[in-house]
Amino acid sequence: MPEQQQQSPPQPVLAIESPEQHAALAHPMRQRLLFLLGHRPATISQLAARLGTGKGNVAHHLKVLRTAGLVHVAETRKVRGGTEQYYQRVGERMDVAEPRAEGTAAMLGAVAHELGRSERTTLSLRHVRLSPDKARQLGETLARLVDETEEDAAGEPVHGVLVALYEHAQPSDAD
Repeated sequence: MPEQQQQSPPQPVLAIESPEQHAALAHPMRQRLLFLLGHRPATISQLAARLGTGKGNVAHHLKVLRTAGLVHVAETRKVRGGTEQYYQRVGERMDVAEPRAEGTAAMLGAVAHELGRSERTTLSLRHVRLSPDKARQLGETLARLVDETEEDAAGEPVHGVLVALYEHAQPSDAD
């Protein structure tokens, strides 16, 4: 039986604040890795197979994510004279208080890739006029709704939930 070492489970929410975290989020492959590592740990080989890319590519992007504090080695296993590392996201949910264009574009690109492969999708965009207080309340309600959703058993399909509440930029005279 392989020897196994485990670390702590992910924290509920990881605040994205540092320049290193923002830079790490600015690549679609790293976003896709974070999606895959959201529910269970995986090895470089498992991730490469699921993404259809090379292990070296996955290892490089995992190193960037790990240096930025977005993933960690959740467990290690001794197998056939080597050590297998299982990576996992540090946070179940990432809260990006001040999104940057590069990271947002990479995340939306990764989401678009997932939507393109999904058989069932609900996508809605609506613009509403809200006072700052109502906007804050709506944001808190949406976050609470997502956080309080109880997950079904491990055999059920995984669904992605993307929640964005943003103030629509006012058109300038040049627009």
